Amino acid sequence: MTKTFRILGFAGSLRKESYNRALLRAALELLPKGVELEIFDLDGIPGFNQDLELLPPSKIKEFKTKIRAADGILIATPEYNYSMPGVIKNAIDWASRPYGDNAFDDKPVAIMGASIGMIGSARAQYHLRQSCVFLNMHPVNQPEVMVSFAQERIKDGKLVDQMSRDLIKQLLESLVIWAYRLEQGTVKQQEMLKKAV
Repeated sequence: MTKTFRILGFAGSLRKESYNRALLRAALELLPKGVELEIFDLDGIPGFNQDLELLPPSKIKEFKTKIRAADGILIATPEYNYSMPGVIKNAIDWASRPYGDNAFDDKPVAIMGASIGMIGSARAQYHLRQSCVFLNMHPVNQPEVMVSFAQERIKDGKLVDQMSRDLIKQLLESLVIWAYRLEQGTVKQQEMLKKAV
């Protein structure tokens, strides 16, 4: 790796003691060599209003700039009512609008999540993946990081479960590898197009 690989991470919970924020903090401790993670706090983003999409609030401008500058995205999502929380959906709506100005376009993304239930945010993650399709994002498929019974695996704001920590480490490694594979594929496609013209 010749340059620092930059990941932008954010959690879909505004709660200060959020289990999903704890996953992001764990990710900071588990980064591969040559990789940086910046955590963006979604707190303060207003509800999406299409009337304002051409003149977005400064927090949205900052969010979109950071997304574009990142080599990969890391999203930690809780599960509310069988789906991703409104906090994530709202942030995605802002960052992908107006039409034709989608900051997430062509970005590799890794998804993880924690919940107090036994399926560890699985349904929320699958719904988030559906949004990734329209956003033209490229999710990492394996490993799946679904931290169940989070109240037992996260103590005093720290992820203490070793299996979950190992999976997050693997997810970060997979995100870097996936991003480079996508980048190489894009270069090859461009070369093929030049030859075809």
